[in-house]
Amino acid sequence: MGRRSSTDGFHNNLPQLRAKAGWSQQELADRADLTRQAVQAIEAGKYVPNTVVAMNLARALRCTVEDVFSLAPDERQIVLDQSNHRANSRLILGRVGSHTITHALAGERAIAEGFLPSDGIADGSRAQVTVAEELIDRTAFIVGCDPSLGILASWVTRSAANGRLIWIPGSSKDALDHLGRGAAHVAGVHMRDPRTGEFNIAAARRALRFGGAVISYAVWEQGLMLAPGNPSGITGVESLQGKGVRLVNREQGSGSRALLDQLLIDEGIPSAKLAGYDNAALSHIAVARRVVDGSADAGIGLRAVASIFGLDFVPLAEARFDLLIPAEHMDHPTITTMLDLLQARGLRRELSALPGYDITELGAIRKTFETAA
Repeated sequence: MGRRSSTDGFHNNLPQLRAKAGWSQQELADRADLTRQAVQAIEAGKYVPNTVVAMNLARALRCTVEDVFSLAPDERQIVLDQSNHRANSRLILGRVGSHTITHALAGERAIAEGFLPSDGIADGSRAQVTVAEELIDRTAFIVGCDPSLGILASWVTRSAANGRLIWIPGSSKDALDHLGRGAAHVAGVHMRDPRTGEFNIAAARRALRFGGAVISYAVWEQGLMLAPGNPSGITGVESLQGKGVRLVNREQGSGSRALLDQLLIDEGIPSAKLAGYDNAALSHIAVARRVVDGSADAGIGLRAVASIFGLDFVPLAEARFDLLIPAEHMDHPTITTMLDLLQARGLRRELSALPGYDITELGAIRKTFETAA
């Protein structure tokens, strides 16, 4: 099968789909209300069609626009050694000699640790910058606690023309604070309104007072991460007040801590009865590590994180994680690439491979806010 044509990361299957239909370029042009020259330019990768042209081509070929065009990198099938990988394993690929090698992203391999490259070095009151001005202009920041934002940032950076999305890990409160002081383009939050039970809309109404949108991302399964085999016999929050059970909590302002607090209130359990309630970790992964190293018996977090670390998991609730984007950033070129990619099958496939992630509404607009009068 021939290679797909591309223009600056924009890929299309138009030549293959036209050939499969048995049409000439002129026949496809007639059916899509285009000129033959336009079809030829698109197939040669010299012209990126607008939305109307893309839809007309897809309708003529009786397929979806994404079947014809994609921002995602080329996908191909490779044969795996089934003894080394489970179903839905996320993989990293490389070539050693003439062999394609795959490593499953599991356990410590799934978590990036090391020094991140910088764009400049502080020198007193100045910084020596080492990247192009154009890259700085096309950099977008997303703040949030969901570990899968690293996946999203990687997809966007690979697809954005001379741009990149940088994930800054932080709680929901951190994300909203960054957005409020103009230090981020997108805030990822999971804040439940205790009065209505609704996630994120009340927080968005305050954060997006000058207009913007709430974009659906994922619904997580949250619960208690426990040592393998659950040696403490923990079955829910009521078990956390048991003698000898040590908890690791999340920090103030995190949605996970707010969830635990609400569950304790519902069960009538004072937080003072929980050993380790004030022992806070700054991320889902940090919580898991405390359980792994034996310094805690239980910690609140995501099923996906528990699975990566081989921990037992007791589900407690579902939480909705959304992306809040101010109106002023909606047209940022990297943000538009991100919004397009939320509809891409490749990204959706990878996120759906994470245990406890429901991405049915990924990319849907939950609510928009107009600029306050």
